[in-house]
Amino acid sequence: MSGSGIERVSIPVDPPAPTGRTNAYVVDGVLVDPGARHDRLDALVDGVAHVVATHAHPDHVGALAHYADASDATVWAHASFVERFVDATGVTPDRTYRDGDSVESLDVVATPGHAPDHVAFARGDDYLVGDCCRAGGSVAIGPDGDMRAYLTGLRRLSVRDPARLHPGHGGPIGRPRERLAGVIAHRRERERRVLAAVEGGARTIDGVLDAAYDAALGEYRDLAVATVRAHLEKLDTEGRVTVTRADGEVVGAKPRA
Repeated sequence: MSGSGIERVSIPVDPPAPTGRTNAYVVDGVLVDPGARHDRLDALVDGVAHVVATHAHPDHVGALAHYADASDATVWAHASFVERFVDATGVTPDRTYRDGDSVESLDVVATPGHAPDHVAFARGDDYLVGDCCRAGGSVAIGPDGDMRAYLTGLRRLSVRDPARLHPGHGGPIGRPRERLAGVIAHRRERERRVLAAVEGGARTIDGVLDAAYDAALGEYRDLAVATVRAHLEKLDTEGRVTVTRADGEVVGAKPRA
């Protein structure tokens, strides 16, 4: 148990997360993000009265049904995304929340972007932020994400001036506003490079990707592809490029005339 009364349990998950593990948290009887079974969570289950998730991606809810049943806890889900939650977990929530509501000592803060249903949970100056950010590296914005909303969520967290961030992957972040500013700056620089790639003649996703990224991506190429698409969607919404789609999916772009 940390000094803040927030217990973190780092759990290997399948499918693998960016660090290979997802953090579940137990805070004042609330279990957050049980991505998989773990001996430590099994030992804590008697003290769990509520189960929530920052969002319904598999590596954050893989064991939610098990722990909800084992603890006979009240299961909560985002009121606007109940069907998504049920599809991901197989569990019908007992109660729902919206931005500004509370689950015991945890206040709900809407932070969509990485996923449409993404929220953070605030307990005083401590924020459980799921996949908003992590101590090192960047967060992918996948097909169900929204880059504009993601950046807005990061700014919203920064304005609240948290003392500590407790991410879904990796260790706690002790200088939140500095880290959030760094993540925003990284995304802005990547956007600049994506736009420059399109203006330089890249028309396909692979072409934009190869121009916008210097390093070999290896196993992370699919995540980078998804993030490039999210950047192009944002630039299209802002009238800076025109995206091309096939079967509803962004496959390329050209400069906006």
